[in-house]
Amino acid sequence: MLASLAVSSWTASTWLLAFLGAFWAVDALILALKLRGSTGVRAHVLANNPFRTIFLFLQTTYYQINNDLLYYFNAALSNNEPTCLHAAEVSFFGRRIIITRDTEHIKAVLTSKLAHFGKGPQFHRIWEGFLGDSIFTTDGKQWQASRALIRPMFVRERVRDLDIFSRWTDTLLRHIPGDGVTVDMCDLFYRMTLDVATDFLLGASVGSLDNPRSEFSRAFTEVQREQMILTILSPFWSFIPKRRYRNGIKKLEEFMTPFIVATLKLSPEELERLSKFDKDFTFLHHVALMSQDPKVIRDQIMAVLLAGRDTTASTLSWTLYELCRYPATWDKLRAQVLEVVGPSRTPTYEDLKSMRYLNHAIDETLRLYPAVPYNWRAAVSDTTLPGQPGQPDIVANNKDIILYSTLAMQRRRDLYPPVSETFADPDIYSPDRWEQWTPKPWQYIPFNGGPRICIWCVCCRNTAESSTAAIGMLSITRQKSWDVQARAYRWHFTKLTTAPTGKVRGDKGETEGRGICSATSPLSSFGQPATFQVPRQDVGNHINLGTAVCLELNSPPDVHDAETLGCLPLS
Repeated sequence: MLASLAVSSWTASTWLLAFLGAFWAVDALILALKLRGSTGVRAHVLANNPFRTIFLFLQTTYYQINNDLLYYFNAALSNNEPTCLHAAEVSFFGRRIIITRDTEHIKAVLTSKLAHFGKGPQFHRIWEGFLGDSIFTTDGKQWQASRALIRPMFVRERVRDLDIFSRWTDTLLRHIPGDGVTVDMCDLFYRMTLDVATDFLLGASVGSLDNPRSEFSRAFTEVQREQMILTILSPFWSFIPKRRYRNGIKKLEEFMTPFIVATLKLSPEELERLSKFDKDFTFLHHVALMSQDPKVIRDQIMAVLLAGRDTTASTLSWTLYELCRYPATWDKLRAQVLEVVGPSRTPTYEDLKSMRYLNHAIDETLRLYPAVPYNWRAAVSDTTLPGQPGQPDIVANNKDIILYSTLAMQRRRDLYPPVSETFADPDIYSPDRWEQWTPKPWQYIPFNGGPRICIWCVCCRNTAESSTAAIGMLSITRQKSWDVQARAYRWHFTKLTTAPTGKVRGDKGETEGRGICSATSPLSSFGQPATFQVPRQDVGNHINLGTAVCLELNSPPDVHDAETLGCLPLS
């Protein structure tokens, strides 16, 4: 009996090893056949077998869930040879994934070799449930048709009208409480930008600022989170549960459908009449004027909603976060707002563009935290990516995926001038650097570049600038500076909240509150709200959160009901 069991175990092990060996051999054979006759060389190889590749996929998912994708991205490229400094690759059954932070690679993919790269059928398959056949998921003539369909609503004459942005900024300000009350600005920004986007698109807002528990808002966040996981684990698409993902999309569609149905009941003449009155003419009306297909309308609305909410909310969050880390910068911006706009007048488009320091503040935020931190393209034909000077090009065959990061690229220290009196360390937030410095082409592309540049980028800047100016005006009116108190919830995320100036009492006496406002993590592709867990240390010890040095005032924070931390800006 025991001998028979031993033989069976040995046989099973032998078969397993044989299967794994065959699996490895087939993977190597497919890749060799695909690369045969290719012009160019491979990038630095991170994984030379399918098992290592699977491990890397799981590792990437782990870092994405924990909002630490930038660290992982840079670590993967840290040991590259000088011949291929900023790109590396993995492969799985002949499908290569090239990750890059190289400016020339990104430029080639987005402009000079645009015809050779697109979203590709795999991206379309993964994102179709959420974004359908929209501008973000299609290529070629279908993409051109989508672009032509929605572009007229984003011409300069339309986005100069700040009425919607101003109205919802005013609503945001009403939700910022008075002295001594902590408020989660990140959450407010995400709710405000969702209200702005739905108002702009549909002519009616979901009202998430006034209703924090909005089912639409929660469903949208859930769908985004699930979509990111599905994207990272796309090779295992068929094995991933999708019930919550599909239920979330269903809730989004249930909100949109009545607006689409009501609009499609309007005659072409009525829609044409509406188009003459900008205040009443919405994005939905415009798309319905061009297409009577409810699916086309639904897909384009979903795509612009995704772009409109996240890019703006993350930019606003990081701007306020950094301004409050550097009080002198915050004071300089407030002084300019007071000089140009005053303490109460609503800023116009011309006001926003005339406030150079405000523009520099937003530019600096987008340099450190680009609105589109990660993206991908698929090769639609055999081509190459530019090699290092004097080195051969990198081969990119049909269906190979190029995963590029503008976040990692814009954090490369070698792309910046030496540190001087007029140019601060590139890792530091310093709007003043923009007074005498202009980035070289393709070294600053927070909204991507080329023909597929983010179509919401101007609206994002307008909202970020007007909201930042309005918050500056509010702080002037209240005669307060804005400080930071941090709350700790779970590991390695960032969620910070604002509070007015004042002393915070702890077990060991008093200390001045100082520093930061709100933030989302740029390491999450969609800038999802997140929080840091603070290490349990003795009272009075300093805690380095990576972005600020905080003094723990009370007992170690509980995961569910964190104690307040008084934060001091880094010197």
